[in-house]
Amino acid sequence: MLSVFCSPSRYTQGRGATAQLGAEMKVLGLPGPVLIVAGRSARELLTGVWRTSLGEAGYHFSVYPFGGECSHAEIARIVEAARALGAAAIVGAGGGKVLDASRAAAAQLGLAAVNCPTVASSDAPCSALSVIYTDEGVFQEYRFYRKNPELVLVDTEVVAQGPPRLLAAGMGDALATWFEARTCVAGHVRNMRGGASTRSALALAQLCYQTLIEDGPEALRAVSLKAVTPALERIVEANTLLSGLGFESSGLAAAHAVHNGLTAAPPTRRYYHGEKVAFGVIVQLVLEGASHTQFAEVFRFSQAVGLPVTLAQIGCGDLSAETLLQVAARTTAPGETIHNEPFEVTSEMVRDAILAADAAGRAWLASGN
Repeated sequence: MLSVFCSPSRYTQGRGATAQLGAEMKVLGLPGPVLIVAGRSARELLTGVWRTSLGEAGYHFSVYPFGGECSHAEIARIVEAARALGAAAIVGAGGGKVLDASRAAAAQLGLAAVNCPTVASSDAPCSALSVIYTDEGVFQEYRFYRKNPELVLVDTEVVAQGPPRLLAAGMGDALATWFEARTCVAGHVRNMRGGASTRSALALAQLCYQTLIEDGPEALRAVSLKAVTPALERIVEANTLLSGLGFESSGLAAAHAVHNGLTAAPPTRRYYHGEKVAFGVIVQLVLEGASHTQFAEVFRFSQAVGLPVTLAQIGCGDLSAETLLQVAARTTAPGETIHNEPFEVTSEMVRDAILAADAAGRAWLASGN
């Protein structure tokens, strides 16, 4: 099996980076016209900056208001908007679902893809895949593309304006990167691009985890003040670049599969992707028989940045036995990444691990650690 490492062509991050969007696209030789797929807050914050930046670089552009869910229907609407404009590039601006949907449309049309996350809430921006949901928000599938985005541009001044909870959710998504990467590497399983992991990918995943532990709480305080600090810059890089490269070039395991399973429980749908992934990390640690020291470090970090450690904290404090079985069945569906674990995983094992993870989290909170 060949080793495969992938990444966006260019990653640009810093205060006021949006003002350089046109220049960055020009440097890469990306063509226009440009369709910008944007969430509401991105439109409110950045339309004027886009007008100046893209205009100075000679790009004609139009803005498509994102519908809220990365579903087949929404992707089809973006495709039609791009065709109507005659777009040669699609820019996604907003959260993870905006970027996933815009990237899906660009891939379907064979257009250049640019991702401009306005929050550091997931590791979606750098990847060559999208997570597709139903219109109701239930996980449906992963969709893979032949290449990563041409440009990922992150304006940390914009990220600092967002809700602290979104930054914490990004840390939850990034928290899984090291645990899933080391499991996949140890098991010699294929990464998200169909190859073996490189040492570089595993090192980036480990650096991601170390950065979270060292800088997470301080970065969260910075966002609560709407301030750009070195800690925030490092966490944005960890959530976006390190986690993105680490998961795609090393692989996913139980934590993300548990997230996908949890989407089958309607109460979890008001919680962010990274919040459910963070609980999935605890379930993975249970399945793998992790040490008390490892549990304590994850619990301590999660509590410090407001990530969930119990079912109640993702809306499932009274989860019925029937729904729990549905979650476990969805988690272990054929093709799910939980089957990258180095042992056979059944739905019964997942059900028990979810209950044990919840009990461990409740005990941690009750202990006052």
